Amino acid sequence: MFRKTLVTAAMLAAFGHAYATVDVNSANEDALRGIKGIGPAKAKAILDERGAHGPFKDPADLGKRVKGMGGHTVERLQAEGLAVGPAGAAASTQVAASSQTKGAAATADAPKTNPPVAVKK
Repeated sequence: MFRKTLVTAAMLAAFGHAYATVDVNSANEDALRGIKGIGPAKAKAILDERGAHGPFKDPADLGKRVKGMGGHTVERLQAEGLAVGPAGAAASTQVAASSQTKGAAATADAPKTNPPVAVKK
């Protein structure tokens, strides 16, 4: 019985690692680089595009907006765990965060950062 439980737990852990997803609308650079096929340059390109033009609407939007990421690349990365979450959720999170800091003089000059995202491995 113990052996079956151990084998089942090992299989679930392996599947959990294989199916961990990273949402490009909320991920930081380290989380993006955790996806097989995304290196430092591609992670930076994704973050730069998202920072300049807002969250991605869907996988096709990611493929259109980030140079070097066509439909086939996006499909391959989705199989590796890349996901495009709801754009509205990421935008509303940014609005809520900015409304909490309104009125502070330093916020206009404060650098924009992405919150850390936990990635299961």
